[in-house]
Amino acid sequence: MSQTVRTRPEGSAGALSEAYDTALLDLDGVVYAGGSAIVHAVESLGTARAGGMHLAYVTNNALRTPDAVAAHLTELGIPTGAADVITSAQAVARLVAEEVPAGARVLVIGGEGLRVALRERGLEPVESAEDEPVAVVQGYGGPELPWGRFAEAAYAVARGVPWFASNTDLTIPGARGIAPGNGAAVEVVRIATGAEPRVAGKPLPPMHRETILRTGARRPLVVGDRLDTDIEGAFNGGVDSLLVLTGVTDGAQLLAAPPQHRPTYVDADLRGLLTGQPDVVEEGDGFRCGGWTATAATDQLTLEGEGEALDGLRALCAAAWTAAGEGSCGLDGGKALARLGL
Repeated sequence: MSQTVRTRPEGSAGALSEAYDTALLDLDGVVYAGGSAIVHAVESLGTARAGGMHLAYVTNNALRTPDAVAAHLTELGIPTGAADVITSAQAVARLVAEEVPAGARVLVIGGEGLRVALRERGLEPVESAEDEPVAVVQGYGGPELPWGRFAEAAYAVARGVPWFASNTDLTIPGARGIAPGNGAAVEVVRIATGAEPRVAGKPLPPMHRETILRTGARRPLVVGDRLDTDIEGAFNGGVDSLLVLTGVTDGAQLLAAPPQHRPTYVDADLRGLLTGQPDVVEEGDGFRCGGWTATAATDQLTLEGEGEALDGLRALCAAAWTAAGEGSCGLDGGKALARLGL
């Protein structure tokens, strides 16, 4: 799909919750971290929903079932039904079901979310490479997943059994910090076999297709914290995106983002759904947002003025992305970000 290269975050005169009919929200790092709600998430989502915005929760984490995710969100104070949750387990199960006979055996390396999704598609989950599976599916199994499960996957994949992965996120945020994600586990099997899996999760098209099929969204807004999954997935699907800075992405990564990783909007947290977004205006050699003006100099990004830190970050994004064009900005933005406290 041909895409226009974004050179600055966009502005919005009205609240994003009014401009878009459906928010496609990532969970880890956006709504919660380590099981606890992220600050401002519960009240912001409640206000957006009360105003008529449909909230759908789209996660690459294949461990838990939609029922379990919905129950957790409801406990946090965000009333949610299982139909409002879309997981990479569902996306990869559909992908497998389109490739193998009905009722086929599938070797599962992961958690209950994968097993439920496969059964939903009429497939039979099995636990061993000796059970004659016609496919291997790998998804996040949590920190207690036994090492021997990777061996079972390797045995089957080495025999030529088709290999599918729910997602390849290398990390996952938690209450104690950043932990290895399913992508790290996929690398274990890849190293052992030399094979490549077919991947369903964000940022790839199967996940976007699953999300649109299940939500019926007409004007969706992807909301996420990761450039390489949430924002790139929105780019691949041709829809707008909001990056929130409550997860894994920091200011330096955002400034260096190549075109497919540049969000439509940038905000601190989910309160960004409820507000307009300020315009970034080109002025002379620089870009102004609020009280800040950012410029791309010979070897660094410079920032002048004062005001809200996020406005300064938006101005810096415009200077960096314009200088980078279709590439990644290599200019030093450290001093400017430090001035913003970012």
